[in-house]
Amino acid sequence: MKKPVNRTRIRTTAGLLLLVGFVVSARAQQVSPNAPHVHTERCASSGVEQLLRQRNPVRKLQAEALEQKIRQVQLGMGARQAADDAVYRIPVVVHVVHNNSSLFVGGTNNPNISDEQIKSQIRVLNEDYRRQSGTNGFNTNPIGSDTGIEFYLATTDPQGKPTTGITRTYYDKKAKFDPYVYDDLKLLSNISYWPSNRYLNIWVANLEGLTIGYGQLPVAADTLKGLPDNADETIDGVVISYTIFGANACTPSYKLYCQGRTTTHEIGHWLGLFHTWGFSDCGDDYIYDTPPTLNGNTGVNCGPIFSECIPGKRTQNLVENYMDYSPDVCMNMFTIGQRSRMRAVLAASPRRQQLIASANNPLGESDQLVVAVLPNPAQTEATAEVRFKGSQALTVELFDVSGKLVRTQNLLNTVSTRVSVSVSGLPKGMYILRATAGSEKAAARLVVN
Repeated sequence: MKKPVNRTRIRTTAGLLLLVGFVVSARAQQVSPNAPHVHTERCASSGVEQLLRQRNPVRKLQAEALEQKIRQVQLGMGARQAADDAVYRIPVVVHVVHNNSSLFVGGTNNPNISDEQIKSQIRVLNEDYRRQSGTNGFNTNPIGSDTGIEFYLATTDPQGKPTTGITRTYYDKKAKFDPYVYDDLKLLSNISYWPSNRYLNIWVANLEGLTIGYGQLPVAADTLKGLPDNADETIDGVVISYTIFGANACTPSYKLYCQGRTTTHEIGHWLGLFHTWGFSDCGDDYIYDTPPTLNGNTGVNCGPIFSECIPGKRTQNLVENYMDYSPDVCMNMFTIGQRSRMRAVLAASPRRQQLIASANNPLGESDQLVVAVLPNPAQTEATAEVRFKGSQALTVELFDVSGKLVRTQNLLNTVSTRVSVSVSGLPKGMYILRATAGSEKAAARLVVN
């Protein structure tokens, strides 16, 4: 939904910081004289997106291509959206990067945060994204929604070994990291990174300046022929200040953000949501049920705040929405439209799609292409279990003994997977099933009876 622009705003709290055009969207929060609080940049995502587009001019085209795919997915879903109750579970790896030479874990002002703090953040994410009754993430608003998206600490690492989903790295060459500096983002991923098409990477570190969070927006890089692959794969994820990661774990200086909602907000960006005002004052967030909004809630209160983005029409902002800048205590809502967009992004963004496929696929990787067929013999349908390295285009073909091709399937950018092969109607006898992934080929015999 394209939202009309009129740059007038009426609000009940003082202090207004305008954001004009596509610039850094993080804002300094208002401070009450009685509230111990530092001026804080809630979110660096729009500014980092601008930085990435400056470095990679085709990224804008990649983002536009993703928007087209999202629209196609949503049109295809149609009336099925309301009945779509599938739950998507996303494996998370939390990379704790710290300069605590004692390696002591937990405690005040320690960037080497505790496992308990990390687990509390995962709990908050599921409360918020699942709209869990009896928690701070619940609401009774008719446009509020359970997104059907869950998060869990990864149980296997990229090599298939058991893991807690938490990495800890002592790094003493740099005390703080700046999300607005590309080299700092690359440095974090160089210090610790797991494949972003299999895990949601969350880096928790001491951040430079006033920034407390950043989440990378998805694009459709590898769907555009002739354009380079997305060079930002290794920084794809979320960066959060250790001071506000988790529930009730931060210092009094950051008391507006002590409930873990910054991570909820930044993962919203990672799932393709924009701020409720888009990239500019009264901008478009591509969500049909969020009201036109001039810009974010920069105060210490929960509203009400009003915008006049539509000439002559005064609308109330959704200050309770996770994609605003409100204090954590105000936030408790994703809308039905935001649910639809996030789920469409999981289907439309190649890397997000691969991650979901990998998370729901117990096969794991193999250094070399291997294929197995079950059941064998088969009567109506066989399943080809195909394992290989990383994410690749996959072709599965079935040949009869004369070499005639009788069945074929093509999958674009998939991980190791199971492929159903119908043999119904085929003459009884011996067949050859061949899988091709990249430059590798592997085959197995299949008997149809």
